[in-house]
Amino acid sequence: MKLGFFNDWTLGVVKNDTHIVDVSETLEGVHAHGPQELIKLVISHFEQVREPFRKLAEVSEGVPLSGVRIRPPIPRPDQIFCMAVNYLEFGQRPMPEIDAFQKSSDCVIGDGDVIRLDPDCHASIFHHEAELAVVMGADAKNVSQDEALDKVFGYTGFIDVSARGFEPGGRTSFFQVKSWPTFGPMGPFIVTKDEISDPHDVSLHITNNGEDRQAFSTDDMAHKIPECIEFISRIAHLRAGDVISTGTNHQGLGALQDGDRLEFAVGGVGTLRVSVEDPAKREWRRGVDEEMAARMRQAGGSSQGMGPRS
Repeated sequence: MKLGFFNDWTLGVVKNDTHIVDVSETLEGVHAHGPQELIKLVISHFEQVREPFRKLAEVSEGVPLSGVRIRPPIPRPDQIFCMAVNYLEFGQRPMPEIDAFQKSSDCVIGDGDVIRLDPDCHASIFHHEAELAVVMGADAKNVSQDEALDKVFGYTGFIDVSARGFEPGGRTSFFQVKSWPTFGPMGPFIVTKDEISDPHDVSLHITNNGEDRQAFSTDDMAHKIPECIEFISRIAHLRAGDVISTGTNHQGLGALQDGDRLEFAVGGVGTLRVSVEDPAKREWRRGVDEEMAARMRQAGGSSQGMGPRS
């Protein structure tokens, strides 16, 4: 089942990948203070609402997706964890050490929204990073790999926008590089885990102004999802609605700049479309950033001058 918000934060079920059905009537009596609280309640009690959602979607025509505004499926996650350097770059680098960082929930935007490259962010380049994100479905603390997927609700798409190339010698952090508002486009929908037979065999493809950029499968993931959940849950207490973005294959990264239009197709989930605005009108070389791609193929490749890698 695919779930998402549309128009004025109405919760819907996607039907035949062409329409969305308002399921509000099945949630009468559910009191939620805003869409974030609502989706957390739905995720936490999904077994109670799954059948009513399914039955309503069967009998209702819904409205065409082409005629609605799609909103981010998790509007303001309590926690967003991102895996750092978690791909083997098409098998071209040795296994990296497992690591992760947190990203501000203010980053989240949805389909049709705008990535804003803040002029106060003095990076020398901005990159898109196409990622598959895990949406947690239950509390998870000190979870083993064997039980990790039992704690998952579903999957969505995530673009980890990154600012790089700060002043040489300047100290940068993941927070400075990753957590500017709008730096986390998400969606377009959540697909429940039963719809994805193998989350390590999902195709991810991003284009910029129609030009191919990143195109890879999650089968190149270094540390698989159960290990990621185990690693994070040893440190943090994960809860329903929290998000773990699983990292990116850096081959195909390219610059973002004013006027760009990204399309991010996530196998089984849908296509997320966002645009880019830069009030400062900064410009970079178009196409794939081959220098970054080459650096990431190297074992322990240096990110000097580029800010933290992820």
